[in-house]
Amino acid sequence: MGTAAVCLIAGLLAVISASNARGIDLRPSRNTDLVSLVQSESRRNAALVAQVTQLRSEVDSLAAAQGDTGGAELTTELAEKSAEVGLTAVAGPSVTVTLDDAPSSVAANGVDQDLLVVHQQDIQAVANELWRGGAEAMTIQGQRVIATTGIKCVGNTVVLHGIPYAPPYRISAIGNPAKLQAALASSEYIKIYQQYVDAFRLGYSVTESPKSVFPGYQGSVDLTYAIELR
Repeated sequence: MGTAAVCLIAGLLAVISASNARGIDLRPSRNTDLVSLVQSESRRNAALVAQVTQLRSEVDSLAAAQGDTGGAELTTELAEKSAEVGLTAVAGPSVTVTLDDAPSSVAANGVDQDLLVVHQQDIQAVANELWRGGAEAMTIQGQRVIATTGIKCVGNTVVLHGIPYAPPYRISAIGNPAKLQAALASSEYIKIYQQYVDAFRLGYSVTESPKSVFPGYQGSVDLTYAIELR
């Protein structure tokens, strides 16, 4: 009787599970869930960025059009401030630095994985040196860099403005190519990075373009968080 009761309960649980599942896996792979979540949130973030940009443009147009006096002056001021912040497109000669992880064959030799990947501090170091070299505008992975841009490592990807990117990472700057190249060549951090390039075959290359067009930043310019250093 005990065996029969256990079998009955087990069968009942199986029927309930099948009914609730409705043909789907009640415990799908965690990795699949995470990949789907990242893809879904990236699409949602891109849609929100486009919406914010459109609304900001409408607000600027309405602000410039209000009243009969001062409209032209306000329009000019808005255009100037937008250019300073990085909200408008800009063109000029550029330098692009490309960073990449080491090939998978290097990892097979038992090397620490942290030594074989590009980290956020590597990207930040390149960006800092390009600014030091007089960069007038910058993009990372094609996204315009502004004062509130943050670079964050999440797993084996880098998140920029809420969107994850996989390597290779491209940091481009518009400015005087000779000065930008000189800033990169004199950087102690980049010299150390190039030692890892020689030892573990990390990717590092620098190219120039006579003319590049960088898009204006799209998204919110509000500063949500800040840290006070004492």
